[in-house]
Amino acid sequence: MIGKIWQEALVRAGIRDLHFHDLRHEAASRLVERGLSDQEVAAITGHKSMQMLKRYTHLRAEDLVKKLD
Repeated sequence: MIGKIWQEALVRAGIRDLHFHDLRHEAASRLVERGLSDQEVAAITGHKSMQMLKRYTHLRAEDLVKKLD
């Protein structure tokens, strides 16, 4: 059911190649950028291992530079 609704929403919005799972990936990255610890992010996203969480978390280079300044 959610799959059909998701696909209809994408068509209406004119969005291609976006999967529902991509939102989890994006959320994990943004939570880390906001300063949450790996354990906190894993608790929110449901990742069972830190290895899998790190696979889905990508930091932006510009955010790392800001932290170094």
